[in-house]
Amino acid sequence: MPAGALSGETMGVNNGSVLLEEEQQETSTDKKTISKFLTIIYKPRCTGAAAVSAATYSALQQIELKLSAWPDAIRGWLGQYRQLAHYFSLLCFLLIIVTLLQTLCLVQITLVSQSQSTLQESKLRDVTHRLEKLNQSYRLLFSQYPALNQYCPVSNTTTGERKCRQCPAGWTLQGEKCFLFSQDRADWISSQYRCMALGGAVATVGTEEEQLFLWKTAQSLSQGDSYWLGLRISGDGGGWQWSNGSPVEKGLGFWEREPDKTDSRALCGRLTPRDNYRKSWYTYRCSNLLRRICERRRATLQ
Repeated sequence: MPAGALSGETMGVNNGSVLLEEEQQETSTDKKTISKFLTIIYKPRCTGAAAVSAATYSALQQIELKLSAWPDAIRGWLGQYRQLAHYFSLLCFLLIIVTLLQTLCLVQITLVSQSQSTLQESKLRDVTHRLEKLNQSYRLLFSQYPALNQYCPVSNTTTGERKCRQCPAGWTLQGEKCFLFSQDRADWISSQYRCMALGGAVATVGTEEEQLFLWKTAQSLSQGDSYWLGLRISGDGGGWQWSNGSPVEKGLGFWEREPDKTDSRALCGRLTPRDNYRKSWYTYRCSNLLRRICERRRATLQ
């Protein structure tokens, strides 16, 4: 190679190196200049920033400490949550069991109630059927025996309800007998027939209680008027006897004066309610007109 060419290339390389070094120096100079300028301008600010950075660092350390404590807290919360979830599940399970038991009890109660209701309805139908049969027999009985209406008159015309007594309407119960005190007057024979038409006879006295009852009742009703008793003298001179044929002498007597057995007149006995019930029987002509006392046996279920 010629010497001139090598010298030319060497010169070019040297020139490039020089240029590169110059550029680097200029760049370094510029950087230093800018650095100094920024240092001059921002020096106070950088001091404050450094202080702020220290505070921020301290706060960051505290946050880091708190953040480091969070996993433990979170694990504690998760443990409590799991425990609460476990208790809640157990409570739900118990509630489901209680609900099932209540449902079973309600179903059982409903079934028992329906069974009892069905049984009661069946019993009610049976009782209603029996009651209807009894009512039919009841109506048939009164249609076949009209005399029962005297003892069981209708007390409610709307329902047809009857009220039964041991004595017919208007009669008064005393012991084993029913007595009727009339308001009309008739002779002794007619009085006997009228009592017989009512199913009885002119009253006889068998006990002192009956005598006292007749005397008190006659005294309260008649205002001193007299009533025929079932007393009369027999036509063959056999003495006094009751209307049923039994002799008076063999029972109690409550005469004011003992009647004359030899008197041939048609005499009958009357009750005059004066002051003493033990002396209230008198003789009287059978043809005279007086009120009467009828008697009949009280009704029984026999």
